[in-house]
Amino acid sequence: MRLRLLALPLAFAAVPALAILSPGAKAPDFTTRGAIAGKVFKLTLSEQLKKGPVVLYFFPAAYTGGCNQEAHDFSEAVPQFQAAGAQVIGMSTDTVERLTKFSQEKCAGKFAVASAGPRVVKAYDVDLGRMVPDVETKKLRAVTNRTSYVIARDGTIRFVHSDLSAADHVRLTLEAVRALK
Repeated sequence: MRLRLLALPLAFAAVPALAILSPGAKAPDFTTRGAIAGKVFKLTLSEQLKKGPVVLYFFPAAYTGGCNQEAHDFSEAVPQFQAAGAQVIGMSTDTVERLTKFSQEKCAGKFAVASAGPRVVKAYDVDLGRMVPDVETKKLRAVTNRTSYVIARDGTIRFVHSDLSAADHVRLTLEAVRALK
């Protein structure tokens, strides 16, 4: 499935009936634990938005091919996102312990990754509908779809891109962030 939605500053794109939040919707606030550069911290979306726009991207699982590449691509583009006034936050259903290592190794310590619990997954409509074995616990866990949201400082979703291919998430979210100005 490939979906690209862009909300321009004064007009919103038509949105087909899909299980994702639409441009113009209010981004659900949440608090969770995350890590940046291997250091664990409490992450609250509303607090992050006080600093400027947020690119909130959900990915299926740390240490898998597409997710590793996407994390690398976002880490390489962090200076461009910062120049546009935005920050990047990756989210998956992985444990904080696993994401702590991932934040150092695949995100190069350049942006936060955080654990998306069931409430966050439901609020952002990103459940992929698949269960995978958790590497540490060996129990089955849900994984998220690969969906990127650009959230304006006021908490409004301005852009959505949902595609299991990691290829365009960085480029398209950067374009959307730059369009916010």
